[in-house]
Amino acid sequence: MKFVRINGPASQLNKLITACCLDGNFHPEYAGNFISQSMGYAALNEENPYFQLFANIRELASSLGVSLEDAKKIRGTVVDERAKEYISSVGETINTLGEERKNLTEQLEECRDGIEKYSHFTGLDVGLDEIFACKFICPRFGFLPKDGYLKLNRGYAENPYILFCPCSSNDAGYWGAYFAPKEREDEIDGIFAALHFERLHIPSAVGTTDDIIKSLEENIELIKQQQAELDEKIKAIWEREGEKIKSLYLKLMELNAVFELRKYAVHHEKSCFFVGWIPASAEKKFRKRLEKYPEFVTEIEDPEKNSSPPVRLKNFLFSRPYTYFVKMYGLPSYGDIDITAFVAVTYTLLFGIMFGDVGQGLVLALGGLLAWKLKKIELGKILVPCGVSSMFFGFMFGSVFGFEELLDPVYHAIGLASKPLSVMDSINTVLLFAIAIGVALVAVAIIISIITNVKKKKFGTALFSENGLAGLVVYIGGANLAYAFMAKKGIFPTSISTVMLLVGVVILFCKELLAPILDEGKFKKPESIGDFILQNLFECIEYILSYFSNTVSFLRVGAFVIVHASMMMVVFTLAGDTSTVKGMIVVVLGNIVVIALEGLLTGIQGLRLEFYEMFSRFYEGEGRPFEAAKIR
Repeated sequence: MKFVRINGPASQLNKLITACCLDGNFHPEYAGNFISQSMGYAALNEENPYFQLFANIRELASSLGVSLEDAKKIRGTVVDERAKEYISSVGETINTLGEERKNLTEQLEECRDGIEKYSHFTGLDVGLDEIFACKFICPRFGFLPKDGYLKLNRGYAENPYILFCPCSSNDAGYWGAYFAPKEREDEIDGIFAALHFERLHIPSAVGTTDDIIKSLEENIELIKQQQAELDEKIKAIWEREGEKIKSLYLKLMELNAVFELRKYAVHHEKSCFFVGWIPASAEKKFRKRLEKYPEFVTEIEDPEKNSSPPVRLKNFLFSRPYTYFVKMYGLPSYGDIDITAFVAVTYTLLFGIMFGDVGQGLVLALGGLLAWKLKKIELGKILVPCGVSSMFFGFMFGSVFGFEELLDPVYHAIGLASKPLSVMDSINTVLLFAIAIGVALVAVAIIISIITNVKKKKFGTALFSENGLAGLVVYIGGANLAYAFMAKKGIFPTSISTVMLLVGVVILFCKELLAPILDEGKFKKPESIGDFILQNLFECIEYILSYFSNTVSFLRVGAFVIVHASMMMVVFTLAGDTSTVKGMIVVVLGNIVVIALEGLLTGIQGLRLEFYEMFSRFYEGEGRPFEAAKIR
């Protein structure tokens, strides 16, 4: 990264921002943090004059139901008072038509609601206006459940004041009306309430319900016709004014973005100050672009020692999807090693080992590809290489959807007597292999830590810390002794590993004395010899235990290999004869469960090993992302 400082006339600030952010390679910073307060510079506190107009155009497009994504800039587009008046005029026209359409839509819903209500009472051959005009009778329309209807007929059949007229019915009950004399209105309403009568308030209208429904249907057709006419008017407006509106939208989007970026600048009288970061690779092009503006003084320099530049990760095609995992933990600080490639290789291998099956791996790869291509799901891009890795190790284990014999002809064709590794017949081998993987990856993590500290010029830490050269010597020596204990023979002589272990532990014990000599150029004498001995003794024990626990954690890799094979054995045991339809259904369902459940657990476990067993040794993840300002 390169740090950019720019001074120039405040009147030309918008032009400067446009020039800086034109190609998406400028990360702005608040300039007030990079200039002395004594110089009198202050933030620009101003209202954005373009925001509301920009919002109005978006609202206008939304009301028209059109997209602005395909907008094309027209030469000579200017945002001035005439443009504002134009947008306002078109907006008023559209709003007027929109209100008319809204009213028609409300009328349409009212008509449809009326039809639904009146349709329950089509059996009435008396005009509703006549019914509601009765002076001595109160009509009530609604729904009476079947139980209530039966109770009404049994209990109130002899009551001359109770009259219920069913008009239509369904499985639940009857739609109809009852008529109560005004002097007995409350009494009869209470009786029907006890029978769970659900009253429906329907508006009065002239004619029978059939006449009313017919009239409402005619109104609906008329309203639809009026809506179509309004839609044609709106469409005509867009066809006439669309291109101009889109062009104004693009111009306003740029002006609005530029003005929003003014908050990063500071000013003093007629001068302004603007700062930010650019990638080192973009420096030449950036300088050339700023040369067109001689009124600005531009300084481009390397980051200061204690500065915190933003980070932009650059990775090749295979490792690029794994930035998703790296960002979950945290971006590397500027100057740290980009570990994305490390994660890509190790995670893919670990996943494939733990989930080794040719068929299931193929399903994961295809599923990931579809998830990315169709839904743009980030994890989909990671599932593809993980699925391929599963297929490779599935070939090594001889498993295709749990079938252990399908690949035998292939092995014979390439000169092998059988599969390279039978999991259930080689459990000890699988577990030892998992431990070996753990030793290798922890050692690599320590080596990366050494390289990182050397890059940061923390030579004392790189040499004497638990994640430095001393820690690596202790770890390798200890691992060789452990292997020699189990296998009765070490990779190299145990005497050498014993010396490595002892020397490494002594260096770790004294790291607080040794590291400052190289890192700070001075010797730090401990305040208390007793406290120093006790503290460092316990720390050394803690270091050794952490090496052990980190390594043993990788037994999970072997355990998952065994669990995967065991689960498929259970599936085939439940299936019985796989030549039958029932057996194949069990196999298919079993594979689905294994892919879904164990695939998820394997993915989580792989991520855990990355974060806790490896990242913790060399990676801080305290960087901040490079966020380029965009004006188009």
